[in-house]
Amino acid sequence: LGLELMRRGKTAPEALRDDSLQLLVANVDYNEYVGRLAIGRIFSGEITRNQEIVIAGHEGAVKKTRVKELYVFEGLKRQLAESAGVGEIVALAGVEDINIGETITTPDNPQPLPVIAVDEPTIAMIFSVNNSPFAGTEGKFVTSRQIKERLDREILGNVAIRVEETASPEQFKVSGRGELQLAILIEMMRREGYEVQVSKPEVITRKVNGELQEPIEQVVVDCPEEFIGVVTEAMGRRKGQMTKMVNHGTGRVRLEFETPSRGLIGFRGEFLTETKGTGLLNTIFLRFDKWQGEMKGRGTGSLVSDRMGESTTYALYNLQERGSLFIRPNTKVYEGMIIGENARAVDLDVNAIKEKKLTNMRAASADEAMRLVPAKDLSLEEALEFIAGDELVEVTPKTIRLRKRVLKPNERPKKEV
Repeated sequence: LGLELMRRGKTAPEALRDDSLQLLVANVDYNEYVGRLAIGRIFSGEITRNQEIVIAGHEGAVKKTRVKELYVFEGLKRQLAESAGVGEIVALAGVEDINIGETITTPDNPQPLPVIAVDEPTIAMIFSVNNSPFAGTEGKFVTSRQIKERLDREILGNVAIRVEETASPEQFKVSGRGELQLAILIEMMRREGYEVQVSKPEVITRKVNGELQEPIEQVVVDCPEEFIGVVTEAMGRRKGQMTKMVNHGTGRVRLEFETPSRGLIGFRGEFLTETKGTGLLNTIFLRFDKWQGEMKGRGTGSLVSDRMGESTTYALYNLQERGSLFIRPNTKVYEGMIIGENARAVDLDVNAIKEKKLTNMRAASADEAMRLVPAKDLSLEEALEFIAGDELVEVTPKTIRLRKRVLKPNERPKKEV
């Protein structure tokens, strides 16, 4: 490697020290055949296959192990190798229970490198078994055991995900670095044939010296000049404080805000709408800071089906005046399923399967054709943004449905207005 770099006019990487091996783990992966893989760069020394090593972990912990397989990277592929030297990026198999930031070094002279800090999760959701009336009709994997095994496989290669068991064996608390990351996990699971119900994303808080703290994120917005006002107003409603504004003189500006993570839940869709699809949005975790106060949530209620059946054009035609609909005619619905958004702030139980009563008498003038306003198709991200605390998103390989946590109207607590 050094000779090749010199031939190209580049200097070879230099070792930090000569008396020990130093390999800093920067990523982890999982392979069904060889188990967990530790991926990192060699800063000092040389590593060989079947070599005995130690893992210098967090807080000074040291664990002895042996390298079973050694891989080097050639383009996008991994290739088996017998040894690797300074500057190489390698993957080691047989190193179980290793995390990002730990150092692989020699047993006789361990020399750990400074630990890489990994950001903690900021958003949590409850994943549960699908128990709706349509459960098991569209997915292959529907039991709590299958969902738990899938989540356990995810955390082997995804260090940003945390999975915790809850008081109920059918529910699991899944934490990540944002609603987008959790939405990607849900989308992957549904494409693999899983059925699952998920709750509204909630921010992870902590108490320091008796003070409640929440995660704050740095938000960088790049948008045309004419949208400065609407973006600033939208961020203001979500407790965002502008820290920087740069106008490059090209017609676009860059805005930087410090915003609570809970204020960013559901913001991406609103942002794209307000900027007509021309804005760019990027977020990164900044710090934990004091609780920023209450934040206004969704100001509308839900239209909830009060019985099971197939929706009809006649029923939906009379309901579309109440708000916007999420379903079309001939859609199967069940009691407690959310079929639309109410224009008012209260939930409304409605009959979506009502049919027009027909007689054998013909009217003097033929009935006018019923024209329905096009239904609003919610994506997974939009569904997670829309639901309230007493609602769930039912995700199957074929359908995304919204439902009340308690299906029967008489057992459901009334929402306070």
